[in-house]
Amino acid sequence: MDFLQIFTLITGVIYIILEIRQKNFMWVVGIFTSLAAMWVFFRQGLYASFGLNTYYFITAFIGLWHWRRDKKTLSSTDDIICLNRLTPKTVALSALAMMLGVAALSWGMEYLNNTGLLTENPMSLLDSSVAVLSAIATWWLVKSYKEQWLLWIVADTLSVLLCAMQQMWWMSALYVAYVAAAVYGFSYWKKHGVYGI
Repeated sequence: MDFLQIFTLITGVIYIILEIRQKNFMWVVGIFTSLAAMWVFFRQGLYASFGLNTYYFITAFIGLWHWRRDKKTLSSTDDIICLNRLTPKTVALSALAMMLGVAALSWGMEYLNNTGLLTENPMSLLDSSVAVLSAIATWWLVKSYKEQWLLWIVADTLSVLLCAMQQMWWMSALYVAYVAAAVYGFSYWKKHGVYGI
């Protein structure tokens, strides 16, 4: 378990560095990070986080395609971050998805726990909140909204708490690094971002 947590920590840090620089190779690294994290969270009984990393795994392929397509319209300048504008409609739909998603996911995990199909999830509400918020943030990342970093600050802070409460220290360290990187990433994308390329 510790080996996989350390592997996830190392590849996760590489991923976040590539994400800040908006490099397509980030998605390839994300595939391996997601696979390792899926195993760690499943073994720990944190099923929403397991499902979230399954979503990350799938989204990595979508992100790779989407970003590769968008990068074709850019010049060769490495400092440019291609951004899309976040609309009020997207914010409202994301807030609705957050509320409904957390309610449905935590209810579903409790139901499966009560029927004996899953072992008990020790923190189903926190686990669900992290999973749904992170899923929305990932979608915003795929769409290149700079505000995705703000969602990551909240989601990763909650992930530090979740992992620390489960004594998953290497994973906690990863999410501390993610919080710091999200703060820097927002500033970097704000400085280097260009809309409507």
